[in-house]
Amino acid sequence: MQNTPVSSLVGEEYEVEVGPVAHGGHCIARTEAGRVLFVRHALPGEKVIARVTEGEETSRFLRADAVSVLEASKDRVEAPCPFAGPGKCGGCDWQHAKPGAQRRLKGEVIAEQLMRLAGLTPEEAGWDGTVMPAEGDKLPQGEVPQWRTRVQYTIDAEGHAGLRKHRSHEVEVVDHCMIAAQGVSELGIEKRTWEGMASVEAIAASGSGDRQVILTPKPGGRLPLVELDKPVSVLRVDENDGGVHRVHGRAFVRERADDRTYRVGNGGFWQVHPKAAQTLMLAVMQGLTPRKGETALDLYCGVGLFAGALADRVGDQGAVLGIESGKRAVEDARHNLAAFPRVRIEQGKVESVLPRTGITEVDLIVLDPPRAGAGKQTVNHLAALGARRIAYVACDPAALARDIAYFADRGYKVRTLRAFDLFPMTHHVECVAILEPVKKDA
Repeated sequence: MQNTPVSSLVGEEYEVEVGPVAHGGHCIARTEAGRVLFVRHALPGEKVIARVTEGEETSRFLRADAVSVLEASKDRVEAPCPFAGPGKCGGCDWQHAKPGAQRRLKGEVIAEQLMRLAGLTPEEAGWDGTVMPAEGDKLPQGEVPQWRTRVQYTIDAEGHAGLRKHRSHEVEVVDHCMIAAQGVSELGIEKRTWEGMASVEAIAASGSGDRQVILTPKPGGRLPLVELDKPVSVLRVDENDGGVHRVHGRAFVRERADDRTYRVGNGGFWQVHPKAAQTLMLAVMQGLTPRKGETALDLYCGVGLFAGALADRVGDQGAVLGIESGKRAVEDARHNLAAFPRVRIEQGKVESVLPRTGITEVDLIVLDPPRAGAGKQTVNHLAALGARRIAYVACDPAALARDIAYFADRGYKVRTLRAFDLFPMTHHVECVAILEPVKKDA
C-alpha cells in the first residue's frame, strides 16, 4: 500500500486580512477556507498578499511572509534596514513598525500569554500594560538604536559574513547591521573574508573599551590572521570539545553595573543591550527591597550580576547563594564577588544543586532562567522555601506565564510586573515579575 504524497503549499499566495499579533514576531491571519497563517512582515489590521514559506496540505497552520501590502496600517514605516524584509535577514521582526507600535505589539503578546497560560489580566498581574524603552532608545523616525553589543555572524561558502535568514541556515550577506552597537560595527567584520570559518562572534563590552571576536572554524578550517579596524582579543571554539580557547589578548571582557566591574569570560552570558544589566538589576532590587541581614538565592546567576547587588544590600550579616551551570561563568562569578565573604557560588543545574544545599528557608529569591523557564519541579521547590519575595527575570513571556501559574498553585501571586524593550526591532522583550505569598485569611 503506497502512501499518498503530501502536497507542499510553499509559494502559494493568499489575500488575507491580518489579525492580532502572536508570540514569535508574526501576526495571525486566515484564508477564505479558514486555514491559519502566521504572517511575518505584516501588522494587525492590514490587508496583504501572504506567500507561504512553510507548510503542507496537512499542516495545522502555515508560515508566510507578507510580500505585498494592499492596505497599510498607520503604524507601518519603510524598514530602515536594506536587509530586512521577506526572504532576507531573520534577525529583526518589526523593522516595518514604528517604535511605539513595536512596544504596543510586545505588550499585547505579554497580555495574551498572561491570560492564556496564567489566567491573569494585566491589572491582576500588577502591570500597567506598557513596555518601557531603554534609556536613550527614543530616536527620531528612521533612526535605529545601535544596541546589540554581541553579534554572531555566519560565514557563507565564499567566506563572507552575514546573518541567517528566518528559520533557515541560509546566509544573508550584509555590509552593516543597523542594530549592532558602534563598538561592533567599528571592528569591520563585514569588510573582510573569513575562509575556513563557520561563524565569527563580535563582542563590544559596554562597560569598557574591551573588544573580542570568537572564531568557530569549519571542520579542518585553519584560523586566519585576524587584522581588524580596532584592537581586539581573539578566541576560538574547539571543534572537538566545543570549548572556547584564547588565541591572543584577554580571555574576558569587562562590563559595568551597579558601580561594579564584572569579568565575563570566553563569550559568557551578559545582557546584550548596553542598558539592560543596570535596568534589570534596578527593577529587581526595587521589587525585592532587600534588608540588612537577609538571606537570598540567585539562581541561574551567570557571572553574578544579581548576587552582587543582593550582597551589597543584605550586608555583612546577610548571605547570598548563587547557582550556575556554566563552569567559566562560575569562575567569573567567584572572581567578581570575591570581596563578599558571605556570598557562595555553586556550579551545577539548579534542580540538582538546590536540593543538595540543605536550605529549607530563605528571605529572597532571584531567578533568571533560560528561555524555556524554570519549570514545575524547580518552582515547587522554591515555593517551599517561603521567601517573602521572589524576582523572576524572563526573556520569554510564555515561559514566565507558565511558571507564574505554577507559583500560583503553590501559594504565590504576582505583586508587580514590569516590561522593558531591551531588544528593539525584534519580537523579544524582557519582563521582571515580583511574586509574594498570598496572605491567608485569619
